Amino acid sequence: MKRLFKLFVVCCTSLSLIGCGSSSTGTSDSSKTFHVGILQLIQHEALDSATQGFKDALVDKLGDQVTFDEQNASGDTSNCSLIANQFVSENVDLIFANATPALQAAVTATDTIPVVATSVTAFKVALNIKDWTGTTGINATGTSDLAPLDQQAKQVLEINPDAKKVAIFFCSAEPNSVFQADEIEKHFKDLNIETQRFTFADSNDIAQVAQSASEWADVVYIPTDNTAAAYASSEQFSKPVVAGEAGLCKAAGAVTISITYYDIGYRAGEMAVDILVNGKNPAEMPVEEVTKTQKLYNPDVCEKFGIEVSSDYVSVFDE
Repeated sequence: MKRLFKLFVVCCTSLSLIGCGSSSTGTSDSSKTFHVGILQLIQHEALDSATQGFKDALVDKLGDQVTFDEQNASGDTSNCSLIANQFVSENVDLIFANATPALQAAVTATDTIPVVATSVTAFKVALNIKDWTGTTGINATGTSDLAPLDQQAKQVLEINPDAKKVAIFFCSAEPNSVFQADEIEKHFKDLNIETQRFTFADSNDIAQVAQSASEWADVVYIPTDNTAAAYASSEQFSKPVVAGEAGLCKAAGAVTISITYYDIGYRAGEMAVDILVNGKNPAEMPVEEVTKTQKLYNPDVCEKFGIEVSSDYVSVFDE
């Protein structure tokens, strides 16, 4: 009897050790379902594509182990805060923040729930990080939508070789648009092109400011600006527009050199999987840029202004 009891104890101890060993490996529990909150600033083509890419990546990797609570803030930063706090109260496993105000709201709402962001031009600006090393040092990481500004500046001379003045048109309430304006002004200066900023506070001012910008400039430049992407149109400009991204080019632009928002969303989704399944720490994960770009043109707008593009351009409607 004593011998049988000793064998029973040994077996129980061995099983216990095996169970402990399994949990220490960090492998995911195949029965766990991850609940992810999606906070998108506003509905427009670029952000919609990024959100779709994010969701596709998680479903590709996790299948039915992931569920989404998808919320849109309708361009209102106060709504971003409300939604972020709602996700915290729901104790979601991760927050996907699509656009700068969404990221800012998410990291304000929580310092423990992982945040993966995309469609953020400069994380250091969005998070007010002075000594930028490539990682945030907090519970956030993600992918940047910074466009190739030097190449976009040169596009002005491609569509108008005689251009002397460029109006930089953007929403003054978007810090990443201000950052892009600061940066691209340097490139225009190198090209001996004069610049002037034409800013609007919200969508109500766009048409009037677009008219003023068109009257002053030879060409208008619009960076990756969420308010412009949602509300600007080609009818508002009497001069050709170099746009910051593809969706904006479809709506208002003549040409662009654009990243693919689906791609940066998909990569953000892969980073989210690394956090949820592999235990990666977002504070230590470098913010990534997708370097693949494409030269695009809007055939209707180019025809309107008599612009001929080179053979390496693709119609923005065929991308």
